[in-house]
Amino acid sequence: MDQEDRIALFLDYENLALGARDHRGGAAFDFRPIADALAERGRVVVRRAYADWSYFDEDRRMLTRSHVELIEIPQRMGASRKNAADIKMAVDAIELAFERDYISTFVICSGDSDFTPLVHKLRELNKRVIGVGVEGSTSGLLPPACDEFLYYDRLEGVDIPPARGRRARPSTRQAGTEQRPPEPEREHEPEVDRRPAGEEPGRDVDALAVLVAQSVAGLQGSANGEVTASRLKRTLLRKDPTFSESDYGFRTFGELLRHLAERNVIELAEGPAKGDPEVSLPEHGDREVAFGLLRGVVADLGSGGNPVALSGLKNQVRRARPDFSEKKLGYRSFLQFCKAAATSGVLDLRWSPEADDYLLTTQG
Repeated sequence: MDQEDRIALFLDYENLALGARDHRGGAAFDFRPIADALAERGRVVVRRAYADWSYFDEDRRMLTRSHVELIEIPQRMGASRKNAADIKMAVDAIELAFERDYISTFVICSGDSDFTPLVHKLRELNKRVIGVGVEGSTSGLLPPACDEFLYYDRLEGVDIPPARGRRARPSTRQAGTEQRPPEPEREHEPEVDRRPAGEEPGRDVDALAVLVAQSVAGLQGSANGEVTASRLKRTLLRKDPTFSESDYGFRTFGELLRHLAERNVIELAEGPAKGDPEVSLPEHGDREVAFGLLRGVVADLGSGGNPVALSGLKNQVRRARPDFSEKKLGYRSFLQFCKAAATSGVLDLRWSPEADDYLLTTQG
């Protein structure tokens, strides 16, 4: 535990909340996806959000439930109110960097380029900086300054805005700048229920398999070194402090991992210490079978070499195999799964501006 990153989280809440509302079809900001993403990166020891909370009454309750300290910035006129929040947040971050040597990572949740000097100073003080912002409202200057930048829109658990909001959307980018195609609308899947055990009749092992696969994939993508069983369990406990393997009928966490390994959800190997195996996602097996399933469905739908749109394709895959879930394979979205299949040479995937969608074709 001593080798884990200690994280301090600072939220420019007005920037996040208004960015989510204005650029995500009026959707409300949800803190939970950020908390889950950071749980895979270390132990969050400071959580502070800055705003005039009289404007964010519902959000205040949501953040309080997530143990975020709310810093009140009283209402003032125009830019002075915004500057007051920015200055207070920057001063607190620098003060914490000097007073708490054990904090190794600072997370700045804002898309405002005004925080770029703060990021530079924190990195000068040998701190790792992670930025978080809404894609449509994040300045192009801030992400390159950070060690890592997470777009809120792409985090696991953030719903894709309705497709109707994508048509005839005025461009906010300068001419000649490459425009990233929007992510397709995500088919709804049952969310992992995080209620305490006493509030539900039982726990779903399939939902647990999804949660474990997602957590292993996140740790492999963001953490240095191997993913051990003890590290994985700490991550699961950060995502859900009520987690207990006994709720699923297992006597120990090792027994739970062996069960998931038998189902080919994960792979276990000898770890650095006895009783603490290394956990990874299968490189082959179910993934190759799933790629083959996807190729078969695309071939059937696009008989004659016609391209198949990504929208609605997951439903077709589930008709062929009702228990299909890309998240059991460690992928955070169906689009990411299709991109992995394309990288493996199973099929071709390209964005079509005319169709306003990704198109898939089989090779050969």
